[in-house]
Amino acid sequence: METVLCPDGVERELFLPEFVNVFGVPLSIFDDTGGDGKTPPPRPSKQIEALAERNALEISWPNVLRVDIVVKPVLAVDWEKMPILKIDPAQIHVSADLAPALGGAADLSQAVSIDLEKLPEEFRPQRLLFVAARKAFAELKPNFTGNLEYLMVQLIRLSEQFFESDRLAIPSLFHQEPLRKRILIALSMDRIVQHVLAHVHERNFERMEPVFDQEFPIGSTRNMRTWYSTKPCLDTTKSQISHVVGDSTWEHYTANVLEGMDEVVAYAKNDHLGFQIHYLWNGSRRRFVPDFIIRLRSGKTLVLEIKGEDSDQYKAKRSALDAWVKAVNARGGFGVWCWDVAFQPAKIQDIVIAHMGCDAPTSIFDPG
Repeated sequence: METVLCPDGVERELFLPEFVNVFGVPLSIFDDTGGDGKTPPPRPSKQIEALAERNALEISWPNVLRVDIVVKPVLAVDWEKMPILKIDPAQIHVSADLAPALGGAADLSQAVSIDLEKLPEEFRPQRLLFVAARKAFAELKPNFTGNLEYLMVQLIRLSEQFFESDRLAIPSLFHQEPLRKRILIALSMDRIVQHVLAHVHERNFERMEPVFDQEFPIGSTRNMRTWYSTKPCLDTTKSQISHVVGDSTWEHYTANVLEGMDEVVAYAKNDHLGFQIHYLWNGSRRRFVPDFIIRLRSGKTLVLEIKGEDSDQYKAKRSALDAWVKAVNARGGFGVWCWDVAFQPAKIQDIVIAHMGCDAPTSIFDPG
């Protein structure tokens, strides 16, 4: 509060003005100046830009919307080699509350609880088989070269074999009861289908076909638009991008390592570049943005992800990245690509050196 002389000649106590950040205007809603009424200056920002004088350090990549996998007409699955899929009942809700909307918000006073265990008809074994087969059919149909009716028959058979195998694990004695188990399977159906299809693709694929973005088929560090950041920034010498913005200490550390390695010709932190990998998770299409793109002295281009912890969703991202690399290499015309994950900062040098070799594996990542 401060005392102000109003136009009518009367002194009144009024609140100090407050400001908000509107459309990028750097204003403050707090008075951090000790009550003197002065707005503090905005935090200094750094201009992040693609430098034309460093065009020799340009890194380009194909913009791939999806990877179509053409599979053999007859599907064969080696169940012993399929990884076990674990479903954690603690992560799945088997009941829900429904409430009418009132003024755009739920009226919880009229909420009605629905227990899925009271709907056994929705979780009959035959229904689950056909739901799984239908979802898998939708994924394989566009690139299946054989008879589509025969494809559906095969998928029903494979779904039944998977449900009866030991490749599906539910670590809970309480949920081994048939109805509860079927409910968990139904609520995890998208994850189950993706798990089985990943193995079907691996065992039966004939070729991978990347589908490119028709409007922007090629991405490049040269095309990055200039932007600004108030985060800590590291000046670069081996990147066409002027600075590496540090969203974490790991990224600054990685940039410093890459700057000092003779094996690295050029690199770019994947920030505002538009390089992304599309993947499926829980039935929806999502985007994965790897952390670094690195051009090695051997001519390879390494996609490097920095990751502290592993998870099921990240495994799906990793699988999509692996498919992307294999499809782009098979297509040709974009050089040789490889990928890896650093779960520990000390592994970054080892990863880069390993991929320098002509016979280096696609990935040497080790979550441990």
